[in-house]
Amino acid sequence: MLSCNAWVEGWGTDPLPNHHFASSVMRRFVGGIGILLCALIVPGAAVEAKTLRIALSDDATTLDPHVADLIANNRLLHNIYDGLVTRDKDFKIAPALAVSWSQPDAKTWRFKLRPNVKFHDGSPFTEDDVVFSLNRVLHPLSALRASVLGVASARRVDDLTVDFIMAEPNAVLLNHLVSFRIMSKAWSTKNGSAVPQNYKDKEETFAARNTNGTGPFRLVSRQPDVRTVLAEHRDWWGRAPSAYASEMGDLTQVEWMPIKSTATRIAALLSGTVDLVLDPPVQDRDRIKNTPGFKLQLGSEPRVFFLAVDVHRDELLYSSIKGKNPFKDLRVRQAMALAVDVDLLVKKVNRGYGRPTALIVGKEVQGYAAELDRRSPADVSRARKLMAEAGYAQGFEVTLDCLNQVLFSEFCQGILPMLAQIGIRTKLNLVSFTNIFPKLQKFDSSFYIMGYGAQPMDALAPMQSLLRSVDEKRSDVNNWGRYNNRQLDALFVKIGREQNMAARDALIREALMVVRDDLPVIPLIQTVHAWAMRSNVDAPFVPNSLPYFYRFSVK
Repeated sequence: MLSCNAWVEGWGTDPLPNHHFASSVMRRFVGGIGILLCALIVPGAAVEAKTLRIALSDDATTLDPHVADLIANNRLLHNIYDGLVTRDKDFKIAPALAVSWSQPDAKTWRFKLRPNVKFHDGSPFTEDDVVFSLNRVLHPLSALRASVLGVASARRVDDLTVDFIMAEPNAVLLNHLVSFRIMSKAWSTKNGSAVPQNYKDKEETFAARNTNGTGPFRLVSRQPDVRTVLAEHRDWWGRAPSAYASEMGDLTQVEWMPIKSTATRIAALLSGTVDLVLDPPVQDRDRIKNTPGFKLQLGSEPRVFFLAVDVHRDELLYSSIKGKNPFKDLRVRQAMALAVDVDLLVKKVNRGYGRPTALIVGKEVQGYAAELDRRSPADVSRARKLMAEAGYAQGFEVTLDCLNQVLFSEFCQGILPMLAQIGIRTKLNLVSFTNIFPKLQKFDSSFYIMGYGAQPMDALAPMQSLLRSVDEKRSDVNNWGRYNNRQLDALFVKIGREQNMAARDALIREALMVVRDDLPVIPLIQTVHAWAMRSNVDAPFVPNSLPYFYRFSVK
């Protein structure tokens, strides 16, 4: 006899191509009825099923929590895997798998772990899992080493006590540890996933397709780029009588549905097929806000959009220039910064949902220097003079790699004519979310636009990730233009070691000035993020723009 779960899973599993939207709506509608009927007929079912259907443009690219530091991955995985610490409803650091911490000496952080925690497979969480996860995230294939910045190793002290031994002090280690997720040593080893997935080469591993965390939701089923289903982890430690019980929503299930087409995604929301869209395009936000039965949740996020260029090769790839690399000349980078009218981009492309910025860090992060955040007005005349001084009065051709998402592609298309005014004739290459990061990790780009958020809410994290000199054996450096500045590298080391926060902020300011003056990347806009939802959904927004499903409710 077909089980209730299997019967429901049979519905709504087809992809959602744009031209089959109506039929997909019907499949999901029938599937929703099936879920409701199952909830009614299962013997002993005491709690009403509350399912939240979420749509977004791109799926998580992997389920391995130590591999790719991407917003689409983080939004899903932080609901499945816990860290030692978390952020509470006021966005303050709070206990998670660690109930307390101390510093016995300058080189040691000691964590007392939460007792009686279970992984989703029912196995107990122990100190060995923390030591294993620390070693795993420090592996060269991991892109999440910034989540344990300054940590050299971990050691078991006794039952439910672990020490982190620091290679360098880190005054804001707890901020970073919010993104450090704990895996089961036994499960990972048993399933051939003791080391992270080789993401750059698209390796297939068990941990890339399956999960076993301690978090508030567990994986039920996954069809990449179609639908992922999560169910509440009833034994999650955060439920009553935990201190987090007061934050609990009522969701029992989450359906995560990537829908590439912007029009289809918004139509799904307005038709009632989905309840929440995590990335509504800026051009639809006012319409959603003014439609009865729907609402927008808005918030500034620490993500900055910027242009980045190859400043490493002696001959620029994908360019009409032979034997030279114009991007290595500071005057060319200065000309580009002056040619781009960021005020116009904010107004026309971002529809006012953002602000111009001269820094690569948002105003919410530790170390932000407001007095440096003053972008020069667009000046095409001055930009042309700089191009001529650099020997490129006639300009040149180059390819711009751009993420194939609406906001990114509109930014790129808006920038192209601005650069054309100073002779930089740009060919647009739209690349999918799945392919763009492996392409960049192989340094197969001369010119690209990117957005980067400081998840630890500290300026050192994005600066180190984007601008620290490249060690090609590491996966956690996103300096794909291969900028090399030893002065900046030395400042990063000093910032990491400095324990006095005022002195640390002064060092960050010095580093921000180096970046501002040398322009290895060209900051453009800090974004204002939005979630669009039905009025019956309660989904509190936080500055890192991650959805905490356990706090969500459907009325």
